[in-house]
Amino acid sequence: MFNFRTSRPRFVGAAATVVLAALSLTACGDGTGAKNEGAATSTSTSSSPDVVPAGSVASTQPTGSASAAASALSKGSAGATGSGSTAAGSKRTVRSPAPKVAAPFGKPVTCDGSNTRTVAAPLTRPVNHMLLTVTNTGSRTCYLYGYPAVQFTDAQAVPPVIEASKPQAVVTLQPGESGYASVSLSATDGSGTDGRTVKSLAVHFFGRSMSGSVGAAAHPALPAKGVYIDDSLQVGYWQQSMDDAVDW
Repeated sequence: MFNFRTSRPRFVGAAATVVLAALSLTACGDGTGAKNEGAATSTSTSSSPDVVPAGSVASTQPTGSASAAASALSKGSAGATGSGSTAAGSKRTVRSPAPKVAAPFGKPVTCDGSNTRTVAAPLTRPVNHMLLTVTNTGSRTCYLYGYPAVQFTDAQAVPPVIEASKPQAVVTLQPGESGYASVSLSATDGSGTDGRTVKSLAVHFFGRSMSGSVGAAAHPALPAKGVYIDDSLQVGYWQQSMDDAVDW
């Protein structure tokens, strides 16, 4: 019986011998004297019983875990060129901005209409009175000197101050803090004269010398119907607390 599997290596060996002879003749007859070492090596290898067929030769590309490791290394190298990436190329470093440090308060200033907010509100007790609230809206401490120089509609002069209401110290307002003063609008017993209803108000601020107003005036809103005043109008000194202000 003809054995195909046994005879095939012999046939391949004989064919390889013919090819080798042809290549040897060509190499020696081309005028260069060069030998085709690659072909000779290939023929010798093919005739060996330990030769592995060409289709079974292992690929030069990494496989399995080796391929995964090579892929990770390749990605890591590419990621390293990016900003804030690690060698694995999978994590970005985020830098938080440095915290801002609040600037310290500067030298104290005089409170006036430019660095404060003034609110005027009528009081039910004591009757015929109004409360002025001044809040420091600036970034520096301010001083409320003396008392509010109030000027209602068409007034030609500021009303007198109640001297008994003078506090022991100048009212000092840190940013966000408030000072207070009361305004006696009219006589409760009806003894006042020249009574009228007014609808606008300007509040001027004294400087340290108390010789006149300084800075910008405040213009707090009055109720839509206005407020009633007469010639008994007078004001109290600025106070550090609301309770002290409404006592006058």
